[in-house]
Amino acid sequence: MATQPEYGVHAALNVRVETRDGTELATDIYRPADPDTGEMLDEPRPALLDRTPYDRTGGRLRHGEWYARRGYVVAIQDVRGRFDSGGDFYIHKNEAADGADTVEWLAEQDYCDGQVATLGTSYGAWVQSALATQDPEGLSGTFVNMGAANGRKKTFRHNGAFELRWLCWALTLGAGFAHESLADPEMQQRFADVDVRDVLADSPIERGESPLAALPGYEEWAFDIMETGSASADLWQNPGLNFERHYDQSADVPTVYAGGWYDSYTGATCDNFVGLGDRKESDHYLLMGPWTHLARLPGGHDHSDALLFPPLSWEHPTAGNLAFGEAAARNYRETRLRFFEQYLGDGDGWSDKPRVEYFLMGTGDGHRTDDGLLFHGGEWHQADAWPPAETEMTRFYARGDGTLSTELPAGGDDATTFEFDPTDPVPTIGGNTSSYLTYEPREESVRDHPLGDRNIIDFAGRGGYDQRTDEDTFGASPPYGPLADRDDVLVFRTPPLEEPVDIVGPIRARVYGATDGEDTDFTVKLIDEYPESETHPDGYALNISDSICRGRYRGYRDEPDLLSPGAVYEFYMEPYDTANRFKPGHRIRLDISSSNWPRFDVNHNTGGPLYGPGQRRVAENTVRHDQQYSTHIELPVRPTDD
Repeated sequence: MATQPEYGVHAALNVRVETRDGTELATDIYRPADPDTGEMLDEPRPALLDRTPYDRTGGRLRHGEWYARRGYVVAIQDVRGRFDSGGDFYIHKNEAADGADTVEWLAEQDYCDGQVATLGTSYGAWVQSALATQDPEGLSGTFVNMGAANGRKKTFRHNGAFELRWLCWALTLGAGFAHESLADPEMQQRFADVDVRDVLADSPIERGESPLAALPGYEEWAFDIMETGSASADLWQNPGLNFERHYDQSADVPTVYAGGWYDSYTGATCDNFVGLGDRKESDHYLLMGPWTHLARLPGGHDHSDALLFPPLSWEHPTAGNLAFGEAAARNYRETRLRFFEQYLGDGDGWSDKPRVEYFLMGTGDGHRTDDGLLFHGGEWHQADAWPPAETEMTRFYARGDGTLSTELPAGGDDATTFEFDPTDPVPTIGGNTSSYLTYEPREESVRDHPLGDRNIIDFAGRGGYDQRTDEDTFGASPPYGPLADRDDVLVFRTPPLEEPVDIVGPIRARVYGATDGEDTDFTVKLIDEYPESETHPDGYALNISDSICRGRYRGYRDEPDLLSPGAVYEFYMEPYDTANRFKPGHRIRLDISSSNWPRFDVNHNTGGPLYGPGQRRVAENTVRHDQQYSTHIELPVRPTDD
């Protein structure tokens, strides 16, 4: 193999790969060729496979030709039911079998030396883990960037709640480029004119009554995800949606799990590494930067090409309104190349890699950059395990006086009660989000101005932001200001820190709460609270990680169990892993509420159907913070280097 482009490229386009049920999947094959004559090389080469629902043709320059020029065979495939592939699309349902069939087909081709590695981001990461559950012959390595682990636990659904980004995905990335839309401009126009923000504001949607009704197949899988909470359902047993259930039989091959602290798959990325790293004999690696799920340009607007082929956040050292410095950026293609060279070729570019490499955020001075961002800064660290061995899980208890302390509260029945109105949820301001997208409204038709030429709007933000609303905050209404000023947000904060506190690893939170109905939600959010400064005179409440717990599924239970009004329950949550330094003068802050919308759907507080229309009621929710019921957040504190 070669680290520099030494070869020409021969492309065989729209090769039909037949799966076990006879469905044909459109695949483009890029092969190394003689740079002078263009003739294909006779020597078999290792192959790289990328499977995507976002149009395989966009991968030609991004990695098809790039890796072929360095000696690899590259196969890029449209997944079932998307673009030029046959069959019907049901999100992730067929990816395990289809992917395994493709790996085995590719490994048997004369131009492949029998080694097949996979690569891809987001959906392209899901499909790698899915096919790995089938342990296909020829699979030799995977580079899984920003993908899922258990779709019910932390992706499609989140501790009982529904992540509304998937409804947004169905209406934009899904419906806009469905087979029917690509074949019928009038159908595509229907979805180009949909303002997803209006759909969310009018939600919950009903079967047959939303724009998705025009695409029954897409409506089916969207409602299946929104309405199905029980773990025993076939949906959540499928190896294309729940890899965690199939860890034991999954392929034992070298793997990189890569992601970002503000990615929508952060928790799942770390879960996969922890769940498989010691279970398998092959080398497994974890690489975590300060990145979001793909990159968005400042201002929330992008060309639609970035919708299907978005820039990688690896190479943009920002996340929301945060800047980290150029050290945070990594070259994605080069990093993957070194991994493939190590495990498919004869290189040694990965031999010195640590098992865990992570970016510790928060070492910056907080100044305002020329782009108007908060310089949060950070630096790279290494470890042999996740979390690093030197971390110590430390409890910070919520107390009745609004403080957050490592000391257990005194006895008594100390509690705080607030009203949770589902018609006025707490707005989402960034965080571990993705796909909250809508097409910018335009007067031109798709015939004159195709979707590929349209701008998109990222309306919930992704990454770190000051937790205060303004006129541009989706879901917010006057008076605008800090979320902490809302009556339904309880705030607990430490005194200003005298020494730095580094947290590196998983986060656990337990809210001991009660409600006056049969169901409700509790949410938590970890905040790095900056002090007042010349550039930020009001301080800066920086979101680090968050989570939610739907009462009927408390304790990550498999089946629903409604609440008894007035009874105290433990609402256990797992905010996504992180690595952040809370500097001296900052405060560690815990916000507790009952909504975070549109990141999660809103509980109606009635105990009725999991998703759908129906009566909504204002809930009276109580958080206990005494010795018996000690609401707290547990943080992985690591000794600082200072």
